Amino acid sequence: MQTMNLAIITGASVGIGKASAQQFIERDFAVYNLSRRACSVPGVHNICCDLSDDHDVHQAGEQLRAAAERATTVALVHNACQMRKDSADNCKSDSLRAVLETNLVAINSLNQLLLPVIKTGSSVIYVGSTLSEKAVPGSFSYVVSKHALAGMMKASCQDLMGSGIHTALICPGFTDTEMLRTHLGDDPNALASVAGLNSFGRLIEPEEIADLIVWAHHNPVINGGIMHANLGQREA
Repeated sequence: MQTMNLAIITGASVGIGKASAQQFIERDFAVYNLSRRACSVPGVHNICCDLSDDHDVHQAGEQLRAAAERATTVALVHNACQMRKDSADNCKSDSLRAVLETNLVAINSLNQLLLPVIKTGSSVIYVGSTLSEKAVPGSFSYVVSKHALAGMMKASCQDLMGSGIHTALICPGFTDTEMLRTHLGDDPNALASVAGLNSFGRLIEPEEIADLIVWAHHNPVINGGIMHANLGQREA
């Protein structure tokens, strides 16, 4: 019987998700992208899904269950997220709730639908941030959600003990993505400033984070681990 390895990636239309899709395709995985926009990597199966919409998420998860059941292993990569400019004293609860829907609740919904059918050797890879373990001003809801994501990953590790499914949290530093550029207003001075916050004085390429995501899937020894990929950030 032909074996099939499957990668399910949220937000694979751009940035780290797209780079990860490309690398899994190159390794002969069947790859599914869940996002509102299609991934342009040839061979990727696109499922149009608004991850802030519970109905959309459940529909997408139901579509994926059959493929996940057939797969030899599954790399479930929770990459998509929202990042808004807000603060502790200026973040409406409705706005916080919307961010958490994408950054946490959608992840939980997909896990609930897919974990019961994926097999030993599979992985659940959470894409966090340097801000999963520290904070900066002006990104309140993002920081809150990324800290919570670290807890979700650790709890997943404990609850999946003995299943042969491993977890990890990948925490990129400042990566040259559409999300970062949008957050900084595509301001060259702001981009240069954040690039200067690590020891190499440059932005990280999405492909570098994708390398680590693919590696993490294939190496269960890091089960439950938080892996920072930030070129060595300067501490304030």
